[in-house]
Amino acid sequence: MDNALIKKVRKIEIKTRSLSHQIFAGEYHSAFKGRGMAFSEVREYQYGDDVRNMDWNVTARLRSPYVKVYEEERELTVVLLVDVSSSSLFGTVAKTKRELVAEIAAVLSFSASINNDKVGALFFSSKVEKFIPPKKGRSHLLRILSELLEYEPQNNGTDISEALRFLSNAIKKRCTAFLLSDLIDVNADGSPKYEEALKIAANRHELNAINIYDPREREIPNIGLVRVKDAETGAEGWIDTSNKMVRNNYRRWSANVLEKATTLFNRYRVDSVSISTKDDYVKSLISFFKKK
Repeated sequence: MDNALIKKVRKIEIKTRSLSHQIFAGEYHSAFKGRGMAFSEVREYQYGDDVRNMDWNVTARLRSPYVKVYEEERELTVVLLVDVSSSSLFGTVAKTKRELVAEIAAVLSFSASINNDKVGALFFSSKVEKFIPPKKGRSHLLRILSELLEYEPQNNGTDISEALRFLSNAIKKRCTAFLLSDLIDVNADGSPKYEEALKIAANRHELNAINIYDPREREIPNIGLVRVKDAETGAEGWIDTSNKMVRNNYRRWSANVLEKATTLFNRYRVDSVSISTKDDYVKSLISFFKKK
């Protein structure tokens, strides 16, 4: 790593590690503690035990009721699905979407590390660009963070389905996954293109969606005639932002995309939160954790 990148990584590490220790570790533990149950032992039945846990073989052999005891599987595997398409470089306030994603990903990673969980990352555009398998350790987390800050994708577009399919195929054991994206991967009517892949991934893993957006992606200000360019397709054109109908149509389109994505997440029980580049992501994340 060059000196400039080392400074960037170190700055984010200091900020997000502190947040993880002070705020997020407890919230993370409560929200994402091991959901699976592993067999621990067999003991004699006690009043109040769930009869569904009866070990009938041991009960028959010893002629006395015995139950199976399970304990929570603590160690988790956390996978970050990070959208590195060209639209992630957009930002009109304090930072770009990519920079905000890097901070949030770092907070999630350090929170997971405090809880002794493995962390992996998958960078995607219109294809899966890079996969970093889940591991533990500070050097591993710093590698993920440096890649987040400096990775140059080979493609411009967005295909969330590709990322979700890769997750479903590459990670066999149930994991906790975070999709960090602006979610701009939609059909002409604003509906998500990734429903089928999301349905499968959400059934195999605990999937969470963190929608990162810039305020100007949801509402265009009145600044007259401007030339705009689609960062992913390269298409260019003029927009008259002084035209109220143009601004209203754009606002409705954006609201429709968000509504259909939220409906999809609710349908498949995917917890989601929207975080703006102008907002305090700490409050948004804490609120998100507490709702789980």
